[in-house]
Amino acid sequence: MSLKPEDVKRVAHLARIAIGEQDISGYAKSLSEILSLVEQMNGVDTDGVTPMAHPMEASQRLREDEVTEVDQRERFQRIAPLTQDGLYLVPKVIE
Repeated sequence: MSLKPEDVKRVAHLARIAIGEQDISGYAKSLSEILSLVEQMNGVDTDGVTPMAHPMEASQRLREDEVTEVDQRERFQRIAPLTQDGLYLVPKVIE
């Protein structure tokens, strides 16, 4: 797909990007090359290919889900301005 200078100007306007007149032809060429690559990639048969979350098949190392702090709920409840039944009471902000 080949972009015309008018197409580049329209895209720049929609994206609110200022482009100088002397740069429009370069952007048109670069964007056309990108769109050609996308067209080429769309032509590849991907049936039966399992999607991957990461190209290197890496997995994230997760730590064990364990308690690392002492329970201080009662202490915090005692110093709170207002509590009721273990809940913090706050002023109503939405009518």
